[in-house]
Amino acid sequence: QVQLVESGGGLVQAGGSLRLSCAASGRTFRIYGMDWFRQAPGKEREFVAAISWGGSSTNYADSVKGRFTISRDNAKNTVYLQMNSLKPEDTAVYYCASPLVPYSTVLTTEGMGHWGKGTLVTVSS
Repeated sequence: QVQLVESGGGLVQAGGSLRLSCAASGRTFRIYGMDWFRQAPGKEREFVAAISWGGSSTNYADSVKGRFTISRDNAKNTVYLQMNSLKPEDTAVYYCASPLVPYSTVLTTEGMGHWGKGTLVTVSS
């Protein structure tokens, strides 16, 4: 059974930083791409960042490019999202997700096979 558990959310002032972590278990972590999505109140869930199974390729939403960095440690079965220069509009529940298909990079909610329960990030102005 695949499990994804996020941590690291919290309250931060605008301009501050947070690092989210997502610990994975239940399958061979290193052969799956990993993604971060977020959902703000009253809005649809949206793509934030993705990293390939080996970590050599990354993708970002335009809204977070240059501020957020996704990374992974395959030895620890963990993916990270470093968030810098946070803005109030970054306030959302952040979800870790992984595609059903190994060796693939997927950037859509429809392509995800497993989701974590989310961690709340609140950025105050």
